[in-house]
Amino acid sequence: MNARLIWTRLGFGCIAALFLGISPQAFGQVMSVRSELHHDVSPAVRDLPVAVFGQEVEHEAEPARMVPLPRGLKRPEDPDPVLQKGFGQAAKKLEPGALSIPPRASSFTPQFNLGFDGIGQGVFGFTVSVAPPDTNGAVGLTQYVQWVNLSFAVFDKATGNLITGPIAGNSLWQGFGGECQTTNRGDPVVSYDKLANRWVFSQFAFEVDSNGNPSSSFTQCVAVSTTSDATGTFNRYSYAYSQLNDYPKLGVWPDAYYFTFNMFSGSSFLGANTCAFDRNAMLNGQSATQICFASFQKATLLPSDLDGTTPPPAGSPNYMLNFGSNSLDLFKFHVDFVTPSNSTLNGPTSIPVAAFTPLCSANGGRTCVPQSGTSTQLDALGDRLMYRLAYRNFGSHESLVVNHSVAIGSGGGIRWYEIQNPNGTPNVVQQSTFAPDSNFRWMGSVAMDRSGDIAVGYSVSSSSMFPAIAYAGRTASDPLSTLEPEVTVINGGGSQTNGLTRWGDYSAMQVDPVDDCTFWYTTEYLKSTGSFNWNTRIAKFKFPNCVNIPAIMAVISELLLD
Repeated sequence: MNARLIWTRLGFGCIAALFLGISPQAFGQVMSVRSELHHDVSPAVRDLPVAVFGQEVEHEAEPARMVPLPRGLKRPEDPDPVLQKGFGQAAKKLEPGALSIPPRASSFTPQFNLGFDGIGQGVFGFTVSVAPPDTNGAVGLTQYVQWVNLSFAVFDKATGNLITGPIAGNSLWQGFGGECQTTNRGDPVVSYDKLANRWVFSQFAFEVDSNGNPSSSFTQCVAVSTTSDATGTFNRYSYAYSQLNDYPKLGVWPDAYYFTFNMFSGSSFLGANTCAFDRNAMLNGQSATQICFASFQKATLLPSDLDGTTPPPAGSPNYMLNFGSNSLDLFKFHVDFVTPSNSTLNGPTSIPVAAFTPLCSANGGRTCVPQSGTSTQLDALGDRLMYRLAYRNFGSHESLVVNHSVAIGSGGGIRWYEIQNPNGTPNVVQQSTFAPDSNFRWMGSVAMDRSGDIAVGYSVSSSSMFPAIAYAGRTASDPLSTLEPEVTVINGGGSQTNGLTRWGDYSAMQVDPVDDCTFWYTTEYLKSTGSFNWNTRIAKFKFPNCVNIPAIMAVISELLLD
C-alpha cells in the first residue's frame, strides 16, 4: 500500500478516535507500516565540501513549537520537595524540604581533562547565519562528531583537532534526490551505535510556503555509516510523513533505531509519533521498513538510548518516557519486522515523582531565563524531558536516567531521575532538583558510566552573569539523590540580545564507548554580547573511581603473553 495512503488512513483514525472516545492506550495500538522513499550509499564524507554559511541572511531557525502541559502540576510558589541547595556546609541555610548534603571528598569529583570549541562564530572560518544552535554530538572509537543546526564536523577525540568540516547537513545526501538533498532544515541528531560500531546521522526535511512555514513533503533523513569511520560512506534513507515531524529524537536499541516526533499541522499540535526503523537492514544497506504508532494525547516522548555494550535482556522493548502531572509516563515499544502485526506500544505506566513546576511555565513555557546586561530573557523549553533518555544494563539491574528544567523560587534548576526495573514495576531509586544557588540552570543532558556514576551538563545564567556551561556529577557511593559540587566548563563572555530569545532546543551528554567511563558534553555559549554570534563547546571528563576492568585485564593478558 502507498505510504502516504497509509498515513492518510491513520489521520482519519486519529479523527475517529477523537470523536468516538477511544482511550489513549487503545489508540496507541493503531499502527502504520511503511517502506523508505529511497535508499542508497553516500559519497565519503571526507570528500564533501566545507560549509561556511557566510552567504546566508541571518534568520531564526525553526520556531520552538510548544506542546501542552499536563494539568495538576505544582504551583511555582510551592517548595520543591527534592531540592538540593548547597553541599552541607554549616553556613548554608536550606529551604524547607531541601536535602541536607554531607561534605564531599574532592578526589571523587569528575575530572575535566579536555575542552575545545566546536562549530560556531569565527571557528574554522564558520559564520553563524541561523539561531539558535541545536547542539548535538556523539563519541566513537577515535572520533567525536558534532552536529549543530545545519552543519556537522568530525574531530579527533584524543586531541580535539578538526578532521573534516563543517559540512552542510544535506551535503551528506548529495546525489540522493528529494528533500533530503535539496533542503537543509536541521533539528539534527547524531548517535553512535556501540553494538555495531557505526554512526547514525539524522535530520528532518520539508518544503516551505511563501511565508517560510513548513508546507509539504515532510521527511526524515537517516544515514548509517558503513564503518566506524565517520568520514567514510553512509547508507542513506528517507521516510515520508503526512504532517510535520517536529523535534525528532533517536534511541539506539538492538532490534531497531527508535525515533520519536511531535507532529504538527501548522501551529496545531497533533500528538506524538513513535517509529522503529529496521536497524539490521540499515546496517547492511538494504531496504528498511519503519513501523510507527501515534498517540494524540501525548507529547515529546524520548526513546531509550543504549549506553555500554551490554544489551538489554533478550526481547526487551524500547522504553519511552515523557512527563505527566507530577509523574513520568513510561511506554514500551516492541517491534517485529518479520510479522509487523505483532508490534505493540504499551502504556502509559504512570510513575509518581516529586511534585515539580516546569521552568518558565508561568510565562507560557517560553522566556524567563535572565542574562547579565540585557532585558532579553531566554527560552527554557521546560515543557518536555530533555534528550537523552540514557539506558544501561548493569546485569544486576537496568537503569534509565533523564532530566528536565524546573522552576525553583525565583530561579531554575535541573530535575533528574534514575529509574530501575523499567520492564517490571518501575522504581524511582533517586530523584533530585539541582539548584545550589539562585542562578538559573536549564537545557540539561544526563548519562551514567559503567560504574554507576552520573553526570549532568547544562547552561547556567542569571541577571548578574553571562550564560555559562557547567556540569555536576555523583559517584555510585554518594548519598542517593545528590550531586557533587558544580564544575564550570567555560564562562560565557556575553549575553544574547536584540530580542533573540531562543537558546537551542537540546544539548548532549554521551559516554565514551572505549573506556565506558569518560563523559562527553556539548552545548552553546557566547564569547561576546550580540545575536547570531553563538559558539559551542565540547568537553570531556571522568570520575577517578571509574575503571574499565575488561580493558585493564586485556592489557595485563597481553603483557603476560609477551
